[in-house]
Parts: sequence; structure tokens; C-alpha cells
Amino acid sequence: MNRRAPAPLPDAARRVLRGDRQALARLISQVENRDRSVLPAVRALYARSGHATVVGLTGPLGVGKSSILNLLLGHLRALRKRVGIVAVDPSSPFSGGSILGDRIRLERPAGDDGVFIRSMAARGHAGGVALATRETVRLLDAFGMEVILVETVGSGQSDVEIHEVASTSVVVVVPHLGDDVQSMKAGLFEIADVFCVNKADLPGADSAAKYLTEMTQLGVAKGRWRPQVIQTSTTPPRGISELWEAIAAHEAYLDSSGSRRGQDRQRLTGEILGLVRERVDASLAAALERDPDLQAVLDRVVARKIDPHTAADRLLAAVRRPK
Repeated sequence: MNRRAPAPLPDAARRVLRGDRQALARLISQVENRDRSVLPAVRALYARSGHATVVGLTGPLGVGKSSILNLLLGHLRALRKRVGIVAVDPSSPFSGGSILGDRIRLERPAGDDGVFIRSMAARGHAGGVALATRETVRLLDAFGMEVILVETVGSGQSDVEIHEVASTSVVVVVPHLGDDVQSMKAGLFEIADVFCVNKADLPGADSAAKYLTEMTQLGVAKGRWRPQVIQTSTTPPRGISELWEAIAAHEAYLDSSGSRRGQDRQRLTGEILGLVRERVDASLAAALERDPDLQAVLDRVVARKIDPHTAADRLLAAVRRPK
């Protein structure tokens, strides 16, 4: 029985697998710009992914996520882990680009090929986790990064989207007056696998950690993961190794409990639905722009002769109609 030879890898995919950092950077840029010409390479590299530990850092603005990220990067490199960082920043309302794209506070040590840092724009996604972020994480995985850290914009409850990308979600908080922790949005409690109480040198850190520990004990079924609470400080550095140990413990739990497969299935379902929505949106927008009949429908909505729901039904019917 003859077996069909595997299709040759696209040149961009081959370069990434060879460790070409410039090829990886170009591929990520094309993914971020939703350039469909890059799809063959993205598809080819999918089978080479699925090995990295993906950690999300989220939490309100100003809690020190980037400082934690920097120290965590140093700790992981000391452990000889290859690390990729995706720092998702707010988008410019004019260019759509990343406002904090320079990422001065995140630095790759000179000549260290074990680190790849990429700043990305949120592209209008409230939680800062666009479809391109997931594909970028996958490309870094295929490139050979063992740990991928994803830092979100930090926009409160909407940052629960990080759970759709990371296998372990770290929610960073600070102990200011203790009230900030107690008023935290419920969504962040639900997605947290590890709580990081940063700026632990400030008054109220112990009470904030105690409060979170008590909260994590409520309603957790036997055998299920109970989020760990770690206190950290960046000046002077403290608790970073304990933070990584908590992340590693959660990753081990996912494997030992069999939860990882179900989590991956749920995450990929959301990604596929997001891709379908993206393509349907583009198809509908193109149809509305080029079809004079549909333009006439829009004119009738403007004139209040039909309502938007009726117009939407007609637009969908036009798109579904066989060519």
C-alpha cells in the first residue's frame, strides 16, 4: 500500500523550525495583521505546537504585572527554560497599533537566544486577548519556547479572556487598604489558578493574602484545584520562585487529574467559533459594500421603512444564497 508523502513545509514554517528569529517575527506580524497568505505556514506549524507551558498574568492596572513578568523571566532563564513573552497592550484608536509597543520595561538580555519578547495590540478586544494572540502563542510554542508568558492589558473584569489562552492564569493584585482585593470582580476570582499579592512590603499584604486564602477555600470540591496565594515583591525581589512553584503545581494538577484535555477542548472550541465569526463578519461586510441590492436595503433602514433586524435577516439570506 502506497502512502502519500507528506506535503512540503512552507518556507516560512521551515525557517521558524530552524530557529530563525526574523522569520518568526515576520510571521507574527502577518498573523497580527490578519494576512491570509500566512495561513499555510500557520497550519503547517500547528502540529508542532502543544508542548509549551502557557501562563497568563492578569489583574487591574498598576499592580506591577510587568515587574513580576521581568523577575519571572529572570528566574526561568536561571532554570535554563526557553521563554517567550507576549505583552498585550492597549491599541491606538487611530492606527490600531500597540500604544506601549516599545516595552522599555521588558528587556531581552543581549545575545540571549532563549528569550523572545513580542508586544501586541489588543485590537479592540476588551480583555486584550485577540485571536492573533492565540496564534502567536502557538507560533512561539512551535519555535521551541518551553514557557510562554502572556501579560494582558489590565482592564478589570474583561481580563477573564486570558483563560481562553493560558493553561494557568495568575491574577495579580495589590494590598492597598485591603479594600481593592475585597472588591475584586467575581470574574477574576473564577479564572484565577494562582493569586499573586504583589507589593507585599506594603501594609495590608498579610490581611489581603489571608482574605484571598479564605475565599479560595469556599466551594472547592474535594480533589479539585484550590488556587494558591503567593506574596511577592519586586523591591526587593521576593516570592518569585514560590510563584513559579505554584504555577508548576497547577500544571502538574492538570496532567494528573486529566483536566488538561477538557480545558484544551474548551479553549479550541472558543477559538474556532471566533475564527468563524471573524470570517462571517468579513464576508457580510464585503457583501454589503459591493451588492447594490443590499445597499438598497441599508437605504430603507436609514429611511425607517424597515427595521435593522429585518435587514440583518436579508443580509444573511443573501450571503447564504448559492452563487
